[in-house]
Amino acid sequence: MSEQRKVAIVTGGGSGIGRACALALVQSGFAVAVAGRRADALNETVRLAGDAADRVLAVPTDVTSEQSVAQLFAQTVEAFGRVDVLFNNAGMGAPPIPLEELSVEQWQAVVDVNLTGPFLCTQAAIRVMKSQNPMGGRIINNGSISATSPRPNSAPYTSTKHAITGLTKSTSLDGRKYNIACGQIDIGNAATEMTARMKNGVPQADGSTAVEPTMNVQNVADAVVYMSNMSLEANVQFITVMATQMPLVGRG
Repeated sequence: MSEQRKVAIVTGGGSGIGRACALALVQSGFAVAVAGRRADALNETVRLAGDAADRVLAVPTDVTSEQSVAQLFAQTVEAFGRVDVLFNNAGMGAPPIPLEELSVEQWQAVVDVNLTGPFLCTQAAIRVMKSQNPMGGRIINNGSISATSPRPNSAPYTSTKHAITGLTKSTSLDGRKYNIACGQIDIGNAATEMTARMKNGVPQADGSTAVEPTMNVQNVADAVVYMSNMSLEANVQFITVMATQMPLVGRG
């Protein structure tokens, strides 16, 4: 492998946005470690890389476990030599029920995956990036449009995604001295397994149910590749990539 090849870690890389972004990064020349809980799904991502599969490393990972995250970064550095990009993409939601009916366990599960997970991965990334030569790297957080605008009955997901914005800003500030850039991509209605339910309609703020437009997930992958390939003197702090016709902009 060329010493010049850049290395990325993508969490939630076994499906949806994570898989699409991992494959796009591979196609643009990166070596990529894909992390997620299901080994079979990660191995499928490796298979889909085709002739470039030797540049994809599947690492079963629980992002809520400090030990598991440490192992992810150690295996990536062992295989590829460094880490240039971390895409904090893994996430989950709670059942879409009224806030007052959610259990503490349902709340905590979302906080663990959506907020503690990116925190642990960011910590590990900074430790690697500040000690490698050349020093530095880039961290990209998946904020979702829920980082600014909630859906009905989404308190745990929306709260953690708002918190991701704070993590993005803090990481961007604290990473400067190590030449580490941090930005956030807020995604709206990318067509994946998670958004398939939109074909049957989803709840709106006025209490109605409506079918929402979606967009090809490749649009997200292209944006992540663009962010990842920037020189470290520049940063996309925040970017929103959304289905043009979705009901976000306006008076809901």
